[in-house]
Amino acid sequence: MNESIRVVFFDAADTLFHVNGSVAEIYLAHAVQFGFQQSPGSLDAITQAFGRAFRDAPPALFAETDPVKLKDSERLWWFDIVHNVFYRVGMFERFDDFFGEVFKAFESPESWRLFPDTVPSLQDLRNRKIELGIISNFDSRLFSVMRGLGIADLFDTITISSLAKAAKPAQKIFHLALEKHAVDPEEAIHIGDSIRDDVQGATQAGLHAILLDRQGRKTDPQVRSIRSLKEIPEILER
Repeated sequence: MNESIRVVFFDAADTLFHVNGSVAEIYLAHAVQFGFQQSPGSLDAITQAFGRAFRDAPPALFAETDPVKLKDSERLWWFDIVHNVFYRVGMFERFDDFFGEVFKAFESPESWRLFPDTVPSLQDLRNRKIELGIISNFDSRLFSVMRGLGIADLFDTITISSLAKAAKPAQKIFHLALEKHAVDPEEAIHIGDSIRDDVQGATQAGLHAILLDRQGRKTDPQVRSIRSLKEIPEILER
């Protein structure tokens, strides 16, 4: 494999970096500041409501090509998600002000933390002359997050669903990413934390795929997995 792999693609959130705390904790903390009446069960209720809201929501794909209008579409999509959540757990008067603040919060690098193995692993791959790319269902705030975390310059390409007009596990987003590097699917590996979006999506598009399973929870023996990004060079050398 080491002679044929030219590009290593990564998922972004929960692969290279993670939320500083939890999503529900951040939303709850901001909501309380704007008048939400917290109860002992609020955190669990918000967590569960987000799960339902994401299941009910359409994919975050938009016809807009103008950058400003695209950002507006992304913001409206998230507004509907968050409104759905707090409609279930308790609406409050200053919801619009709250949403504006919490939406900006997730664009800030302070809301995210790099995994300890991220930067050393990416630098190792670059030293090996391997091209690096991102394939993510994150919205355009990803660019600000990656710049703030200091990893944007380590990547040759970044492909996100709202710009690609396709979301993982659809093959289209993987093929668009491959085109940016002018490589065939078998010359690339995609690494991420989701069996459905990252492993199955990449495999169906013809790429090699590796599950990043940091907690060792994988149950499917047919899925190739690693516990740390530092294991990637070993995979390439096999």
